[in-house]
Amino acid sequence: MAEELIIPDGSKEDKYSLLYKQIESLTAAESDSIANMANIAAMIQETFHFWWTGFYRVVGEQLILGPFQGPLACSRIAYGRGVCGTAWKEHCTQVVPDVDKFPGHIACSSLSRSEIVVPVFDDGGTVIAVLDIDSEHLATFDERDKEWLEKIVSLLKL
Repeated sequence: MAEELIIPDGSKEDKYSLLYKQIESLTAAESDSIANMANIAAMIQETFHFWWTGFYRVVGEQLILGPFQGPLACSRIAYGRGVCGTAWKEHCTQVVPDVDKFPGHIACSSLSRSEIVVPVFDDGGTVIAVLDIDSEHLATFDERDKEWLEKIVSLLKL
């Protein structure tokens, strides 16, 4: 039986702190990366109720849709295209307060207004996936989200 996710009523910092501890415990006991991606996406979504939360995996020269929570998503994204492809190409987290102002943004949903994309690295420093989170509100993500989400994806053993 899965452990129930406890969501505190406190600050964003409190929520991320508890979420990190729960994900750390969960991923330590599971070696399958797809299972861990699925549970991480679900736990983030359950905690923060973003519009869309999920992973894209690097397969050849494309990002291929992986485990996610939310509405229908783009299945494939080219290297360097959109926010996800840019995070992959530049090897750094992209925080986008207004997706309409991001050059080349890929609109998988017209309801998405802001986005954060965090690259996932293997032990050699190669990007092997990205965590993509969309919000239906402008300027949802900040430096605190960036810091915590980078810590969370570092727990993936790929």
